[in-house]
Amino acid sequence: MEHSKTLLLVGGTSDIGRATALHYAQAGWQVQLAARNEEDARRNADDIRSRTGAEVTVHRIDILETGAFESFVDTLSTLPDTVVCVVGELGDQARGQSDISHASLVLRTNFEGPALLLGLLAERFLARGSGTLVGVSSVAGDRGRGSNYLYGAAKAGFTAFLSGLRNRLAPKGLRVVTVKPGFVRTQMTAGMKLPPVLTAEPCEVGRAIFTAAEKSGRDVIYVRPIWRPVMMVIGTIPERFFKRLRL
Repeated sequence: MEHSKTLLLVGGTSDIGRATALHYAQAGWQVQLAARNEEDARRNADDIRSRTGAEVTVHRIDILETGAFESFVDTLSTLPDTVVCVVGELGDQARGQSDISHASLVLRTNFEGPALLLGLLAERFLARGSGTLVGVSSVAGDRGRGSNYLYGAAKAGFTAFLSGLRNRLAPKGLRVVTVKPGFVRTQMTAGMKLPPVLTAEPCEVGRAIFTAAEKSGRDVIYVRPIWRPVMMVIGTIPERFFKRLRL
């Protein structure tokens, strides 16, 4: 077990964030839990400490306040060994089609903020000479669909950003991991009818992130492997047919 490494988990009040932080803490890592709502983050931190005995600190970050990212990183007592960003906002596609401010919220939360933060941390990792960056993207970014193309477009951008960052950093010995969970049974999907075979639990996602980032060395993972062929098939449908589908 590792006892000296540190994880920075951005999105520490989410179900996936809590599950991922718990998995790292159980493996002996110190955890920096970052979130916009410090009170909720503290509750998760207290729970993780009580379960594992790990050192867990709480830090405030708003993924939309991009101008504050540099000072946020500067206030961390330790530059983490691994950063996992699970921030996401599903939003309301119908609302975003006419409400520019809501569309902006979805695009910035899922793409701009996470990309800029990981880009900044990448520069710090380069200066140190080591580090792993993990971004939680989505299968929704594999192909735009009429039912959620705002969210899907933002995740597609984030996936492309992570791919480019990985291509740039790999020769320097730094790792960048892209995680595509598919459906996850969380507060964000509460009330939705989810197909069991395609739906993961938060603990499953947390375990997959830890395995990919710290053990397997894989670059891109679909938490439920069935999503890979599913999205491959969707991706090969000719546009003239695809545009007639209601997906």
